[in-house]
Amino acid sequence: MSHRTSTLAPIKLGCIADDFTGATDLANNLVRSGMRCVQVVGVPTDRLMLERDYDAVVVALKTRTSPTQDAINDSLSALSWLQSLGAEQLYFKYCSTFDSTERGNIGPVTKALMQALNCPLTVVTPAFPDNARTIFKGHLFVGDVLLSDSPMRDHPLTPMRDSSLVRLMQSQFDGRVGLIDYTVVQQGAKAVESKLHSLKEEGFNAVVVDALSNTDLMSLGLAVKGMRLVTAGSGLAIGLAQNFDLNLSQNRAVLPKPAGFQAILSGSCSQMTQKQVAHFKAQGGACFALEPLKLVRSSTHLQQAVEWAKSNLAKSPRPILIYSTAAPEDVKSIQQQLTPQTAGEVLESAMGELAQALVEFGVSQLLVAGGETSGKCVQSLGLQQLQIGPQIDPGVPWCFAPLQSAGKVGQAGLHLALKSGNFGREDFFTYAWQILEESSL
Repeated sequence: MSHRTSTLAPIKLGCIADDFTGATDLANNLVRSGMRCVQVVGVPTDRLMLERDYDAVVVALKTRTSPTQDAINDSLSALSWLQSLGAEQLYFKYCSTFDSTERGNIGPVTKALMQALNCPLTVVTPAFPDNARTIFKGHLFVGDVLLSDSPMRDHPLTPMRDSSLVRLMQSQFDGRVGLIDYTVVQQGAKAVESKLHSLKEEGFNAVVVDALSNTDLMSLGLAVKGMRLVTAGSGLAIGLAQNFDLNLSQNRAVLPKPAGFQAILSGSCSQMTQKQVAHFKAQGGACFALEPLKLVRSSTHLQQAVEWAKSNLAKSPRPILIYSTAAPEDVKSIQQQLTPQTAGEVLESAMGELAQALVEFGVSQLLVAGGETSGKCVQSLGLQQLQIGPQIDPGVPWCFAPLQSAGKVGQAGLHLALKSGNFGREDFFTYAWQILEESSL
């Protein structure tokens, strides 16, 4: 990467994502909407940046479950850096299931960004209809059920027991939280824009906006044109490109041709990831179960996983899977023996070391499941920038990361897919490789 020079145009949209899978999810939607987009990992420590013009830049942070003040500080640092690139509008991206609980970081980070930008009003809309996340009367639905009735109610880090986004946001936000419901949204962008103005005059600061379809998000996108800060899941991204004078990029999702070994690291315990692991096993895929209790009690368990991986990769061209994915009752039992924080830290650390070992052995196509796991793997590999490639399933693209900056020898780069736990179809772990092969140069 090179230093940014004055010959490069200011970016249109600067994005701050609170985890790594969410960042690629957002970047994927921006690319699909026609924006030239790049994702950087963490806030660059110097003025380095773009080798060519981009319309949007996504900064991937790992702040979803970090201490609140750390999340605020990291987000403000990302904001400052994006402002140095000339961003016209800022986008704070969180999960489409609003992973936050009543004590989470979404509200405090939103407030801090609003204050830094002198922005009196913003929107709150995690809706992502392509992945069956919709908002009606201010309540978040996952498929046909309320968030509180979905598997997210048992998430090990952010159990979601309330579906009211107004209540959730108000519990953690220093300001008034309002609602624009579907009766207004269905009237289109002008009606939403007018309602936003009215709520601002009434003293509201954050407004939850209903959305049941992509058409609703397109209308909302028009309505927030010129709003200094928007907050959302990745869905709203599809509605923002229309607000900027863009030269829609061509062949924007083509990556270099893949080569080398293929591997999957799965740390998510979501219901969908459990199905994906089970499907991979049923297809005869080579699997190794990483167990947190063994990691704590045995100094050899992690090395056994590494040696197993090397042996299987050397004798077969098929992808391998190393997973800590488990059912909720098993996760609860482990957490009771180790505490939730210890269990999470042990598994994250192990997955990071595995990612390093696999890439050093020759894995150049890596699929990672789970937001916390993805963040740890990306950090452990020292990746700095991701080129966004073809979509595998809604919210999950293949990416390409140069490895020179990570100090790897013998590989030009790493093809990488970072999958949020609940995303992807049941055969994702087998289907993803086909998409990469068919869409590469």
